[in-house]
Amino acid sequence: MNSTSTRRNFLAGSLAIPAVAAAEQNSKLEPRLLGKTELKVTPLGFGCMTTSDQAVIERAADSGVNYFDTARSYQGGNNERMVGAALSAKRRSLVVSSKTPAQTKQAALADLDTSLRELRTDYLDIWYLHNRSTPAELNDGLFEAQDIARKAGKIRFAGVSTHLNMREMLPYVVKLGRTDVVLTTYNFTLKPEVTSAIEAARRAGMGIVTMKALAGGFSRIQRGDRLYGVQPDALTATLKQEGAFLAAIKWVLKNQSVDTAIVCMTDFDQLDENLRALSERYGPKDQKLLAAQLAWIRPLYCRSCGACVGVCPKGVPVPDVLRILSYADGYGEFTLARENFLALSEEQRKVRCEDCAECAVKCANGVHVRERLARAQELFA
Repeated sequence: MNSTSTRRNFLAGSLAIPAVAAAEQNSKLEPRLLGKTELKVTPLGFGCMTTSDQAVIERAADSGVNYFDTARSYQGGNNERMVGAALSAKRRSLVVSSKTPAQTKQAALADLDTSLRELRTDYLDIWYLHNRSTPAELNDGLFEAQDIARKAGKIRFAGVSTHLNMREMLPYVVKLGRTDVVLTTYNFTLKPEVTSAIEAARRAGMGIVTMKALAGGFSRIQRGDRLYGVQPDALTATLKQEGAFLAAIKWVLKNQSVDTAIVCMTDFDQLDENLRALSERYGPKDQKLLAAQLAWIRPLYCRSCGACVGVCPKGVPVPDVLRILSYADGYGEFTLARENFLALSEEQRKVRCEDCAECAVKCANGVHVRERLARAQELFA
């Protein structure tokens, strides 16, 4: 099988819909109000992180999708440049967000100015403090940067994104009262407590944007079969379940506390498949498909609970490395994964899990932590 196969090749039958049908789904893209903001966003948003084809983004906007998310760190800044080129003609009718991983006020504001230039816009609708997984990662200087940017008209609303520890981070951000929108991991693999935290934050008026609906993007492993040594026939047999990935999107969107779910899309097939999720209700068949999918990814996919933070005696940031590995293993984005791995400290990159007789991290969710970390170290170090 061709290693460049798209997600369509993993699903039995034909799930893609023609362009005309995609356009007809505009009625299914009825916007939801984003928390207490005045923004109205379509339930399906476009996560631009893995996209390299400008035409796919343009097609999504033409199909009625109105929320597009990128970040300063994606593809070395090239992602913002491409998104800006794709959306400049329709900018005023769209909701565009970007993010900064900066740790200081000055660095964050410099990131913002660069983002605006690359995106060809004079403002962002939402500007996120990116990948904040503990309260300590949110400091007054960063919130001051958002306040300065808002007063200058460079952003409309302030956001925080969090990849893990959602049960603590969501109520913490709500309590601080300095954030309008939270971008949070949310998918069918997570415990009910995460759903409860999302619902509570939404009741408090927080805008809720979710990511990682596909639980690591394991639909795309086959694209890297030669790199990872996967047996493509056996893998296809495991994943060839019609509608499994549509079910994952439907699972997220059935929660009315979710204002929009941003999903990465790299080609027209994926865009059309994801639009189909808006026209179908989540039902027993979907639940069965996701149960089978969960059984397969259990040893592979980190549930972002945060329980392993700080556990490794050698200092490996376990959930961060597992997330980085998912970019390569799940989405076929090896370059993005390696860039993120090399951004870790030298001490963290030097650790080799195979040198330990026993792993100190025991994942309650069944992830094979030592094997996954060793794979990341082998691929990226």
